[in-house]
Amino acid sequence: MGRVQAIRTILLSEQLQNNNLPEEVSTMDYIDGFVAAVSNDKKEEYIEFARAAAAVFMDHGASKVVECWGDDVPPGEVTSFPKAVQCQEDETVVFSWVAWPSKEARDAGNEKVMADPRLQSVGDPPFDGKRIIFGGFQMVLEE
Repeated sequence: MGRVQAIRTILLSEQLQNNNLPEEVSTMDYIDGFVAAVSNDKKEEYIEFARAAAAVFMDHGASKVVECWGDDVPPGEVTSFPKAVQCQEDETVVFSWVAWPSKEARDAGNEKVMADPRLQSVGDPPFDGKRIIFGGFQMVLEE
């Protein structure tokens, strides 16, 4: 990273901490990201679960739902996706994200999603919910 890029990164980091984003950044999507481990023999069940859940998220304001089945996710010595979700030999790491127009849209949408009876009718997720990691992320770059 060059000196100018490093300075920009530090300044943007300070703006993020102070919730004082430049206008071009604050208009970017808000992302909910998820990582989980799914049993290999439940791949199709997972895809169907994700498809049903995606429809609910989209109906409540999400602009995009992306589901990815791990293909090249190496275990790390100190940290890695597999370690983060305690992935077992017969499981694969999945990486997902939901894009929202803003954090406010995400907060309101998630409240509606959790109350939507369709989500309850989908049934239990085909993964161990205790081993999922997730978080909300403010986009700072999209090219």
